[in-house]
Amino acid sequence: MTTNKPMMLYDIVEDHLSLVSKIYQSFEALEETLGALKMEEPLFMTYAAKKSFANSIMKTTRGAHHFKN
Repeated sequence: MTTNKPMMLYDIVEDHLSLVSKIYQSFEALEETLGALKMEEPLFMTYAAKKSFANSIMKTTRGAHHFKN
């Protein structure tokens, strides 16, 4: 018989961080591939999307540093 532990805030943050990391790594891989293929316009669009994603994450995390107990 297994018991269900309540999810701790650390577990939730770790799950989200893992997802954000995978998305960022995907942007990096896409940029590398497009650069190797010398596809300038899609490369620029990928760079802009990655920057927008990073800005969105930073904006979200800046506002979430106050946790309610």
